[in-house]
Amino acid sequence: MQISRSGSVLLTGAVAVALAVTALPAAQAAPSATAVISEVYGGGGNSGATLTRDFIELANAGATPFEVGGFSVQYLPGTPSAGSQWQVSALTGTIAPGGRYLVAQAAGTGGTVALPTADATGTIAMAAGSGTVALVSGTTPLTCKTAAECAAEARIVDLVGYGSAVVREGSGPAPTASATASVSRAASLADTDDNAADLSAGAPTPVNAAGETSGGGQEPEEPGPTEPGTVRIHDIQGTTRVSPLDGTAVTGVPGIVTGVRTTGSRGFWIQDTAPDDDARTSEGLFVYTGSAAPAVKAGDSVLVSGKVAEYYPGTGTQSITQLTAPRTTVLSSGNALPAPVVLDSRSVPGRYVPSADGGAIDALPLVPKRYALDLYESLEGVRVRIADTRVTGATTAYDEIWVTVKPRENPTRRGGTLYASYEDQNTGRLKVMSLDPAQPIPTANVGDVLKGRTTGVLDYASYGGYNVQATELGTLVDKKLRREVTRKQKKDELAVATYNVENLDAGDEQAKFDRLAEGVAVNLSSPDIVSLEEIQDDNGAVNDGTVGSEATLKRFTDAIVAKGGPRYAWRYISPENNKDGGEPGGNIRNVLLHNPKRVSFADRPGGDATTPVQAVKTRKGVELSASPGRINPASPAWADSRKPLVGEYTFRGEPVFVIGNHFASKGGDQPLHGRYQEPTRSSETKRIQQAAEVNAFVTSLLKADKSAHVVTLGDFNDFAFSPTFTALTKGKVLKPLITTLPASERYSYVFDGNSQTLDHILTSPAIRRFDYDVVHINAEFADQASDHDPQVVRVKINSLWY
Repeated sequence: MQISRSGSVLLTGAVAVALAVTALPAAQAAPSATAVISEVYGGGGNSGATLTRDFIELANAGATPFEVGGFSVQYLPGTPSAGSQWQVSALTGTIAPGGRYLVAQAAGTGGTVALPTADATGTIAMAAGSGTVALVSGTTPLTCKTAAECAAEARIVDLVGYGSAVVREGSGPAPTASATASVSRAASLADTDDNAADLSAGAPTPVNAAGETSGGGQEPEEPGPTEPGTVRIHDIQGTTRVSPLDGTAVTGVPGIVTGVRTTGSRGFWIQDTAPDDDARTSEGLFVYTGSAAPAVKAGDSVLVSGKVAEYYPGTGTQSITQLTAPRTTVLSSGNALPAPVVLDSRSVPGRYVPSADGGAIDALPLVPKRYALDLYESLEGVRVRIADTRVTGATTAYDEIWVTVKPRENPTRRGGTLYASYEDQNTGRLKVMSLDPAQPIPTANVGDVLKGRTTGVLDYASYGGYNVQATELGTLVDKKLRREVTRKQKKDELAVATYNVENLDAGDEQAKFDRLAEGVAVNLSSPDIVSLEEIQDDNGAVNDGTVGSEATLKRFTDAIVAKGGPRYAWRYISPENNKDGGEPGGNIRNVLLHNPKRVSFADRPGGDATTPVQAVKTRKGVELSASPGRINPASPAWADSRKPLVGEYTFRGEPVFVIGNHFASKGGDQPLHGRYQEPTRSSETKRIQQAAEVNAFVTSLLKADKSAHVVTLGDFNDFAFSPTFTALTKGKVLKPLITTLPASERYSYVFDGNSQTLDHILTSPAIRRFDYDVVHINAEFADQASDHDPQVVRVKINSLWY
């Protein structure tokens, strides 16, 4: 492509990587012994080029697979200006040990030869001669613009600066590239954190994860073993979560192929037909073939040689014991598969996982008769069978569903499984995915049933933990789950609702606006006030400084009218650009809608992105210093997070204060099914601080007027039994209404098959008589307008004061 400026590229991801930062001012990260940037080419499509598009090639110098799901590559000008920003391309999949991973970038009009099939594709127009490429943990764009600034960025795994790039590692950048030359790392993949020493210029040689080049070539595999060795699968798996043979080369491990995975993390499972008598040792094992399609089929009797490795698929997860770099010999085909182990309410224990006081449980001996996760680990890679299971998590965009093998375990009213407390885990939940393209996962909603037998291999993944890779699926029985419609508020009832509309912006399709609008006008029966979470600026993720949401809200309120609702007015405060978190460039914020025919808004000037709203005591009670206003926006509690929006309303002559909230997400917490038990909830610290800020503000309102009518609502990203809510309700200034419902109805969100509540409505003591309803229209359904259910409270006007 024709580019006159220089540029930089970066790789980031959601998986945390612990890195030491060297003292050299130009260093980017400690030398990487695993994933590195192996080649960078920005001349694709330029005049005189052979290749038609730019590319970034990654490589894995380690001995175990490197998961890049959630990572990204990013690009910055080689000589960045004040307005230069990192550009992002997301990645998925895994890099095999010693393997490559190809990221295609923007194409130009020059060149005649296409890249081999890319493993990921971006749209970044890279400069040919000079730039910077980096590999980083996290998808948030970097903000560093100098080598010293980037050296302090702990997310960076590897970085390559070439040409005259300002940001580089070591004594200087790699050589200048061109339309006919890339910069590439030596075949050893050595990383000394000195770009000038580690990389050289030469003809571009892109290689993808399948080992293919632009000429379509691929290296042949080595021949497999011919005789059984002395090591069996149960010897490899051992009696803990980590193999006693981790890192050891093994030869001729016998087994029957029970399942083959041809997409994603490719490979196959084998199971020993001569098990030992120790219930702790699994007889199944995954054989990882990397980018190569497995050359075996179910029923093959095989001998496999390779290296034993423990693969951790995500941050804080347990590991998967597997064989890597395999060499396989098929002895015979058509053999009977081992009988599956039945998982049901009798075989799965009631306790979830042992405790290690927050430490790793890797080395703890498995106790499969006591703990559910120990049982599942003892069956890792083994054929299992479940039957007549109830769906507890609807079919996802990734073709997976959640079921429970324990139908009586914490059931919800509508067929889900309730997440009741940190101590009361649901042990019967399992995720089901299909290994057979001819038998895809059916579209199912919560409460539906997979009737009959579902059989497959028990596996483990970063998202959700243990899962059944099904080779046989039960038949879906549709239980006719229906979306709820709440009743209309009466004339003397004030109806206040909350709805997370999931990153809505003016660029979204009209169908999304229509679905969300129907939720407000029909399912919520047109509340008087609606607190919206996740309204973005008018051009969404485009990161150009736009912060207003007028076009988005006009489309949304027009759609509500079209669905039979009222003409809502709106109030919000635009955030400072890129200061409220969420999707980069999206400028997410809270918004308050109101029906002016039912309530009036007390517009009071002075509210902006940085000015804190105050409670002002008057002879008539309390009022806001500014309306709308934001709660203490300069507090560290709100750094890179949404600030609560406060509005003052009048209903039938009485003031009502509404606080719309969207607390920090739970991202970064250790998983419930992970290696650290009990898991650390690191994100909770920030939410507790945010809760304290809201509590302090509500307390100030009640100090000025103890009978103030306050409704605090929104997406709090936490549970009613959490320390966040202890801080939020301190002094009994707020009551969480979710606790007033029967236990089987206390949820508004479904995650990993757990029905739980992240959205809440809380009220001040003066609000005594109310009718509260969580309106289930999204979370339990495969077809969702949002991943959250809205909720509404209807308050009797004559009960708003003492």
